Amino acid sequence: MDLFGDPAVWLPFVFAGLMGTAILVYVILDGFDLGVGLLFPFASPTERDRMVASIGPFWDANETWLVLAIGILLVAFPVAHGVILTALYLPVAVMLVGLILRGVAFEFRVKAPTRHRGAWNKAFFGGSLASTLSQGFMLGMYITGLQFTWANIAFATLTAVFLTVGFSFIGAVWLIGKTEGALQAKAILWARRGIWGLIAGITAISAASPLVSARIWDKWFSWPEIVWLAPLPILSAVLVLTLWRVLHRLPLDGDRLAWAPFWMASALFVMAFGGLAYSFYPYVVPEQMTIYESAAAPESLIIILVGTMVVLPIIIAYSILAYTVFRGKATELTYY
Repeated sequence: MDLFGDPAVWLPFVFAGLMGTAILVYVILDGFDLGVGLLFPFASPTERDRMVASIGPFWDANETWLVLAIGILLVAFPVAHGVILTALYLPVAVMLVGLILRGVAFEFRVKAPTRHRGAWNKAFFGGSLASTLSQGFMLGMYITGLQFTWANIAFATLTAVFLTVGFSFIGAVWLIGKTEGALQAKAILWARRGIWGLIAGITAISAASPLVSARIWDKWFSWPEIVWLAPLPILSAVLVLTLWRVLHRLPLDGDRLAWAPFWMASALFVMAFGGLAYSFYPYVVPEQMTIYESAAAPESLIIILVGTMVVLPIIIAYSILAYTVFRGKATELTYY
């Protein structure tokens, strides 16, 4: 214990970091396969099969990160878990229904008779849409402090729309790298259109966070913080411009730069998430409860940390294995 200082200080910080990392990885990884589902109505039946094949080996592993994040919130910050889940009970329920519907439709759409496939395609799109909208709504309510006023609900609704567009964008850039031919060309077009929604969403969330809290305003716009934080929005703007230019150059001979949009979009999500984490730290419930006030007892956290150190490498190893084995372009969808 003495080696690390006060366990009541570093343990909550470690678990907050683990939970934040799990949420970020989930947003990027499950974000692209939710985005693929959101793009379903714009694709032909053959293209839909190839789109499903592009996420088939990964989507269930991607959702593991959400389970990990919620599990850490429950066991490491039980008081905050109760406050957050109580406030967001309805959108959480909608999200779970959407994830279940998407998972069932994913398996049944290929195995069902042809006359029923259209219904399962709609269920796959509907589950993806419900999950994404509910997650965006929860993000908006979290940013505004979980206070259900009409203004906050309106902002959360706007955030839900922006996150949906953002997920469809990262789904499109995933398809650019994972597919070829006509479907890749369509994905490039989807990404060119969707980038404006991504920019609007990041801008709106970044602008709203300082406005809902004087503390966050001071963290960003006080001296000298405003100077050493300036590279973050500047780098984001440069990255957006570069992404826009790359999308308008694709496709290139030899499939060059096909994966560049996905990695740049992921970097944008990382920077946006990093900005949010900096804004709200040390609060786990905005302006109500810090990670230190809501953390479980240090003795419990030590035991949980040991378990996490066993489980986390397994999740990472499984994910790396899946993405390594199934690298390359998506092939024809088959279950046989």
